[in-house]
Amino acid sequence: MAPRTLGPRTGLLMSLVLALLLGALAILVMFPAAQHLRSFQDGERVSATLHRDGSCMAGNCQVRFEVDGQPVVADLPVGSGGGKSSVGDRMTIRYQADDLQSAAREDDVEGGGATVLALMSSGAAVFFLALSVVGVVYVSRQRRQGA
Repeated sequence: MAPRTLGPRTGLLMSLVLALLLGALAILVMFPAAQHLRSFQDGERVSATLHRDGSCMAGNCQVRFEVDGQPVVADLPVGSGGGKSSVGDRMTIRYQADDLQSAAREDDVEGGGATVLALMSSGAAVFFLALSVVGVVYVSRQRRQGA
């Protein structure tokens, strides 16, 4: 009995699904995250310490800083860098005076890792879309030769 392999149509479908998922990641998650980070460009600048570390790119980091002598703990948004920082590390952040619950590292206010990931996932989506087109051409040529 010969081993079963995936046919060209299955590969085509998988390439198309990957293209759609990567495109959705870029458009629905990473580009808005980069835009959110850019919104901090005109925010107040202050020194802070990393309060809780984790996957900063996923939005699981917090910083602690003072505003008018009061301590504030704010979340770093999705797409932030600083994943190699440890709790207690000092960094410069920017925050909006009307929303103290969120802040961004000053190094990320140009879009940070979210911009890079958005561009990478967009490029990968285009690659898999092109691969799908090549697959369609391949399947149609096979069909013509078989007929």
